[in-house]
Amino acid sequence: MTIKNNTPEKTRLHLRNKNREPYDLEALIKAVPELGQHIKPNKYGTESVDFAKPEAVKLLNQALLNHYYGIKNWDFPDENLCPPIPGRADYIHYIADLLAQTNFGNLPEGNKIKALDIGVGANCIYPIIGVTEYGWNFIGSDIDPKSVETAKRIVEANENLTGKIEIKLQENPDAFFDGIIAENERVDLTFCNPPFHSSTEEAEKGTQRKIKNLTGKKSQKPTLNFAGISNELIYEGGEAAFIHKLIRESKNFGENVFWFSTLVSKQSNLKGIYKLLNDMEIVQIKTIPMGTGNKSTRIIAWSYLPKAKQQEWREQRWISKNK
Repeated sequence: MTIKNNTPEKTRLHLRNKNREPYDLEALIKAVPELGQHIKPNKYGTESVDFAKPEAVKLLNQALLNHYYGIKNWDFPDENLCPPIPGRADYIHYIADLLAQTNFGNLPEGNKIKALDIGVGANCIYPIIGVTEYGWNFIGSDIDPKSVETAKRIVEANENLTGKIEIKLQENPDAFFDGIIAENERVDLTFCNPPFHSSTEEAEKGTQRKIKNLTGKKSQKPTLNFAGISNELIYEGGEAAFIHKLIRESKNFGENVFWFSTLVSKQSNLKGIYKLLNDMEIVQIKTIPMGTGNKSTRIIAWSYLPKAKQQEWREQRWISKNK
């Protein structure tokens, strides 16, 4: 099969993102042959994946992980969230840059870094990319037992992930760090992709908009092209309430974690988030803009560590092991 792809470089993605260039559809179909059944011309007349179909999106992501990241076994129930790989990779790369900025331009890699993904989900995507790109160690936590078991199976099924990722069940659905980070444990980075919607109705409306943008047609009974069970997509009070709770609890772990971070999708939530961060006596706050496709978002990162403790942290965890 010869496939022409005239899509321009995805210049909004991070420079180290493996998917800045147009998808190599021939290579991806070679990695996952079933993907070939879901290639068709898009509205520009270019051969493309049929993004309106959930099964096509899942097959594409399996192919991306296989071809670019060496992950041969990645599967989970169709009810779970199927993440867009390029956007998830961008979060990892931008936080890696932040880590380097804190370490005089040197990026700590390998076993020196331990990261926590809050809400790892069944797909385990942030730990997968963090391990394969930078060799970091990860903890992935989730409140859903089925998602925890599925993520564990993914780790066990891929030799390049085993021993690098620990999946933990968060038994308290109202907690983020408590019960996951031990009293004297040190975690260099925390990641979080909060639930975006405040209700099922809001989630359905968002899906209808997405499908209309992809197909030009309105769907009465939309099927999420990225799927997702309720706790992955919906939180009472929405994204803002989730992040505010995350920030408040982070204060109790201010000496355990170097950089806390979260995605913030809705710009309207930023004012309240900044106000709370300033009220919490946080030493450093960073805003990192990101953009994938037509969507703009950002990472908010914060640290409670003053300069002296940051230096101590670097010497104990990042620098001394290089000597």
